[in-house]
Amino acid sequence: MSITASNVSKRFGEFVALDRVSVECPAGELVALLGPSGSGKTTLLRVIAGLETADAGTVHFRDDDITRHSARDRNVGFVFQHYALFRHMTVFENVAFGLRVRKAPEAKVRSRVTELLRLVRLEEKADHYPAELSGGQRQRIALARALAPDPKVLLLDEPFGALDAKVRGELRAWLRRFHDEYHVTTIFVTHDQEEAFEVADRVVVMNQGRVEQAGTPIQVFEHPATAFVMDFLGNVNKLPVRVENGRALLGETGTVEVPAKIVAANGNGRADAYVRPHELDISRTAGSNCILAKVLHVNPAGSVVKVRLMAEDFGLMITVDVTPERYRNLALRPNDLVHVTPKAAKVFEPDYTI
Repeated sequence: MSITASNVSKRFGEFVALDRVSVECPAGELVALLGPSGSGKTTLLRVIAGLETADAGTVHFRDDDITRHSARDRNVGFVFQHYALFRHMTVFENVAFGLRVRKAPEAKVRSRVTELLRLVRLEEKADHYPAELSGGQRQRIALARALAPDPKVLLLDEPFGALDAKVRGELRAWLRRFHDEYHVTTIFVTHDQEEAFEVADRVVVMNQGRVEQAGTPIQVFEHPATAFVMDFLGNVNKLPVRVENGRALLGETGTVEVPAKIVAANGNGRADAYVRPHELDISRTAGSNCILAKVLHVNPAGSVVKVRLMAEDFGLMITVDVTPERYRNLALRPNDLVHVTPKAAKVFEPDYTI
C-alpha cells in the first residue's frame, strides 16, 4: 500500500504547520520524517492518519483518495511516543483491543494476539499489566496492538523518544528486522538523524512546515540540497567565503568549489562554505588553501579524536575530526598554532536559520 500526500497545508491559528507539503511513501518501504521540533512532521503524520484535517491538499492510499475518510475507515496502525497502553488491561487485552472493537470472532482474537506476542517476543507477558513491563517492552506491546487489526499502513510518532539510548538502539535494530520480514508500508517521525539513517529506506527532511529534501539516507547525507539539510545532519563547520569571478575565496589564497546557482545568485559577494569535521585536515606547515588556528581543546576518546580550534582571523570556532594515528603524529597540545585545510566543502547562500 503506497501513501501519497499532495500539497497538504495546515494552520493552527496564525501558525503555519504545513505549507503545501508533498510526500510519497512507496509500497513496502519504511520512510522517516526527520526534522527539528516545529518542523511539521508530526502534523503531517496525523493528517495521513486522519487524526487532523488538512486545510488543503489530498492524501491517497494507492489510488484511493482518503482525504475525507475518518481515522477508523483508513485502517491505519498508529504508535505513539508514550505507548498509550491501557493501564487497567493486561498485555493480552491491550493487543486484543482493536480486534474486539471491530467485533472479531474470539477464536481469531486469540490466534492473532498469540501470533503478535510471539512476534514481539513477549508471549510470556500476556497476563502482565503495562506497569510491570520495561519501557522497551511497553513499546513493543504498543506496536503489536497497532498491528493487530492488520492495518494497511503503520505510522509511528517518535516511537523510541521516551527510552534510554541503549534500549532505543535495540528497538531500532528490531524494527528494521521486523520491516525486512513483513514489509508493512511504514512512516515514522523522528528528530534523531542517526535513528532515521539506521532504520529508514527513505528520509524526508522537514523544516518550518516544508520539505527541504527527500531521498535515500546516502543521497540526503552526501548530497544535501540546502544549507539547512547540511547543517541539520550532523556536525558541520560554517566558514564565510567571498565569491569572486566564479570562485569562493577562503582566507587570502585558498579556494573551494562554488555551485553555478550560487554564482548566478550572488555574482560577486558573500556566501557560506559548509565543511564537516572529518573533511578538514590539520597540519603543522602552511599550505595554499589553509586557515591559521589555535588549538583550544583535544578530546582523544573514541574512534576519532575531536579537536576544537579558534581561527582568530575569522573569529570562528572550528571542530576537526582526525584519526588517533594522525593525532599522535601531530602531537597536538592546547595553544598550539596549526593550519587547517578543507578537503571538501559545499557552498550555500546564507539564507536560513535552525
